Amino acid sequence: MQVATGTVVNGNIVLEGVSLTEGAVVTVVTRGADESFLLTEAQENKLFAAMAEIERGEYLTLDELLQSLSIHN
Repeated sequence: MQVATGTVVNGNIVLEGVSLTEGAVVTVVTRGADESFLLTEAQENKLFAAMAEIERGEYLTLDELLQSLSIHN
């Protein structure tokens, strides 16, 4: 897993210093033009850990989450 920064040019995301293989699956997190997006090392590690959990299938669907919330009300 890697983190890359890019810019949208003519509707396409152009990455800086990173090449991906054709068909690579990516996740895009966007920010507004006037917002910054910085993570501490600890926050970045938590993000990577959460992403790894999702890749392993360790997550709740929206329906499962809503069902679990309604049980406790």
